[in-house]
Amino acid sequence: MLSENHRKILKDLAKASIEHGLKYGHPIQLDLTIMASELTAERATFVTLKKNGQLRGCIGMLEARRALAEDIVQNSYAAAFSDSRFPPLTEPELDNLSIHLSILSSAESVPCHSETELIQQLRPGIDGLILDDGFHRATFLPSVWASLSQPIDFVHHLKRKAGLPVNCWSEELRAYRYSTENF
Repeated sequence: MLSENHRKILKDLAKASIEHGLKYGHPIQLDLTIMASELTAERATFVTLKKNGQLRGCIGMLEARRALAEDIVQNSYAAAFSDSRFPPLTEPELDNLSIHLSILSSAESVPCHSETELIQQLRPGIDGLILDDGFHRATFLPSVWASLSQPIDFVHHLKRKAGLPVNCWSEELRAYRYSTENF
């Protein structure tokens, strides 16, 4: 768990990256050498933007490949300007924009040989889930449980997101779970 001070720094960086993107067309540049070790540790994050309570952009990484602060900066910019589901954010939208940050734990394999086995192991409200089947891969953050509270619905919608039929189960399908720290 991050301290309130570190959370505030990350929230400020996310907002600054979006505002910088509006002005200059790219995210802010960071000097990681002056940051606390908690902010420079490699962590995977997702940044979710909402405008008036509705999804406005969501971009993230499932695996840690950058310093936490850098991942927040890059994903904030990408959620605002590169989410293919939405046009790039405009300055007038800033007033009604909320920024939600999710820091992911490392993903762990969920051993299962059927959808029923997978569903029995899920922890609603706690688990984020990754489904991976060849070229088909998708994730739902734990926050998605708020709108898909039944495990079977959670899994079926995630299969659709991955481009898989709802009734699909193959020997190659792999499931991974993770948790998040959200603020």
